[in-house]
Amino acid sequence: HHHHTHTAHLPARPPGFGAPRAANAEELAALKAALEDAEQNHGETEVLDALFGIASFHARVGDKDEAYTAFDIIVDKPKVSTGKKIDASMAKLRVALFFMDTDTARKLLRSAKKLVEDGGDWDRRNRLKVYEAVFFMIERDFKSAAELLLDGVATFTCTELCSYESFIFYAVLTNVLYLKRPELKKKIVDGPEVLGVIHLPQLDPLPILVNGLYDCEYAGFFNALVTLNTNLLKDRYIARHARYLIREYRILVYSQYLDAYKSVMLGTMANAFGVGQPFLDQELSRFIATSRLNAKIDKVGGMVITNRPDMKNAQYHTVIKKGDMLLNQVSRLPPPSYRHCTSLFRTRPCSFFPSHSHRHFLITIQIQKLARVIDV
Repeated sequence: HHHHTHTAHLPARPPGFGAPRAANAEELAALKAALEDAEQNHGETEVLDALFGIASFHARVGDKDEAYTAFDIIVDKPKVSTGKKIDASMAKLRVALFFMDTDTARKLLRSAKKLVEDGGDWDRRNRLKVYEAVFFMIERDFKSAAELLLDGVATFTCTELCSYESFIFYAVLTNVLYLKRPELKKKIVDGPEVLGVIHLPQLDPLPILVNGLYDCEYAGFFNALVTLNTNLLKDRYIARHARYLIREYRILVYSQYLDAYKSVMLGTMANAFGVGQPFLDQELSRFIATSRLNAKIDKVGGMVITNRPDMKNAQYHTVIKKGDMLLNQVSRLPPPSYRHCTSLFRTRPCSFFPSHSHRHFLITIQIQKLARVIDV
């Protein structure tokens, strides 16, 4: 009873409400008729075109299962060229990415990459990299996505998946997190392809974000994060990772700022970022507690003290430890190999041991590796 009274007050469906469905049914019938005609009266090329027409129709109206089936028919069909199989695989992959169907997308990427290796051209190879990058973004593997996106900046042709502006948005967004300063300057800050579109309104606030990070304008960077968060939430592929990305950007700039100091007043740092001291205290405490920042807070003195890990020291201890193990191994070898080892730290080892045995050879390799670390 409740159900009936509840629905009784719903507005009547407007005239023409079912028209799109009827139009879709009509279009599908016409496509199937075209396929039948091609099979009876024409050659393989026309049949393939008709099959693509049906598959693309299902993809366009969002019928995932029918689209999958229709693209599979093309891939499994004998006498279809590798290029067309790649096209069908990528079209199916586009549907999988749209529906966030990562299991299907993963399998499709595997099979499409194999097809590309077997006989894909340069353009399809490049386009598949963009699909893979989007897949990595959905999976929150932004480091892998960043490398693929940066590779494709100069060769982008994958407009069926996203616009060039969106592609640059993704490329900048991901690479800012991982590129070292010289690379960031060369490929993003001064990169001609990036500069060509980064100032467009739809890519706001990327210029402030990138330049804020590079020029150490932290207050501007933080302001840009507010706008960026809104834009990320509108993006189909990365909306679910918006909170994660904004957190990673904050850790990135806090680390960059603290790298310049052994200790800094909390108030000074808060002013640099344009935030309140209590907020910054809370933020830093959280990131320090989860080992994302190498620092500690002196509450009494109101200071942040950095305690960066000493990489040289760690390397030295590794060399000593491995060196001891290696000398033990070498001491058990028959002469004349052992006496060569006394020159380990004086000369770069190239061919310590003549070809006594495979074991000698392996130990030689280990010594050479250690010598390289010592040179560093």
